Amino acid sequence: MEAKAFWVGFNLVKGIGAVRLRALLDHFGDLSLAWDAPADALLAAGLNARLVEKVLQVRKQTDLEKTWSHIQDQGIKVLTWQDGDYPERLREIDQSPPVLYLRGTFQPEDASAVAIVGTRRVTAYGRQVADELAAYLGRNGVTVISGLARGTDAIAHQSAIKAGGRTIAVLGCGIDRVYPPENRQLAEQVIAHGCLLTDYSVGTPPEGVNFPPRNRIISGLALATIVIEAGEESGALITATFAAEQGREIFAVPGGIYAPQSKGTNRLIQQGARPLLAVQDVLEALNLTMVNQQNAARRVLPSDALEASIFQALGCEPVHVDEMCVQLNQPIEKLSAALAMMELKGMVRQVGGMNFVAIHEAFPEYGVDQ
Repeated sequence: MEAKAFWVGFNLVKGIGAVRLRALLDHFGDLSLAWDAPADALLAAGLNARLVEKVLQVRKQTDLEKTWSHIQDQGIKVLTWQDGDYPERLREIDQSPPVLYLRGTFQPEDASAVAIVGTRRVTAYGRQVADELAAYLGRNGVTVISGLARGTDAIAHQSAIKAGGRTIAVLGCGIDRVYPPENRQLAEQVIAHGCLLTDYSVGTPPEGVNFPPRNRIISGLALATIVIEAGEESGALITATFAAEQGREIFAVPGGIYAPQSKGTNRLIQQGARPLLAVQDVLEALNLTMVNQQNAARRVLPSDALEASIFQALGCEPVHVDEMCVQLNQPIEKLSAALAMMELKGMVRQVGGMNFVAIHEAFPEYGVDQ
């Protein structure tokens, strides 16, 4: 049986999340062994008696081969921690989801992504900001991430698509469900211009308790989260909280001090979020002004062994070009030309004085194993 089927099996067990799945992997080395393990072995792996009982019950009720075939028949892609194309930015967060279900495609350029969230009861002001912001990001090659909800989310997805950009919708239900139902057509458009994504197993209904946890994926996939409008108890504020915990940038759109939809965003600004005063602020603050050119370079300019060796030689700490010449045994002229091309591609950044750093998260296909 396909190895990923066993990941799907454990994903069906409520209570088996990132921490416990990691414990099973550490103990058994392979989830197929864990799936077939007796109760005492599961207890030895660190599961408590209640969870062991749940595993045994799900195992008894589930035809895993049939479940996997059903997933394949629907054209659903499954990604796990062990996949090279698992989103690198999401991999960085604490307790990243072990299993992701996708419809559509997740592309390398989606590493340059911004989340747009806000109230479902969006005002004319919020609608205008969401529309202009998502369209601006889409035109400039930045992927727009949101949650497919009514109001701000739907506007963000629609505007990014109309502008010719990419968008990702993170669901609080199974990938085979669309909520709210009136966004089914929008969901199909998202699939054609990005992807639907969830960590909930196929068939999971859109229950209210599912949505706050999924917000960590929205913020985790993004370089920054922008809150358009939010009341004091808005779910968008939960996304902002996750973004702060993940060390990601937070922008908030200021509004009238008496407007209930702006109380949450104004409070975020008071607490240190960046006030969004113009749509251009986002690209400048995140150093994303060259994303379109970088994406085009990735598609049409071939890489070579020298680029790969330079990328492997660089890390987060600046390295001077003279030091690279010695390390890689290359003449300064050849190395400078390669660095200029890599800077255009978004693979490296010059940080002053001919010192360079690598941008690994924006170009994961050039890993150290290449």
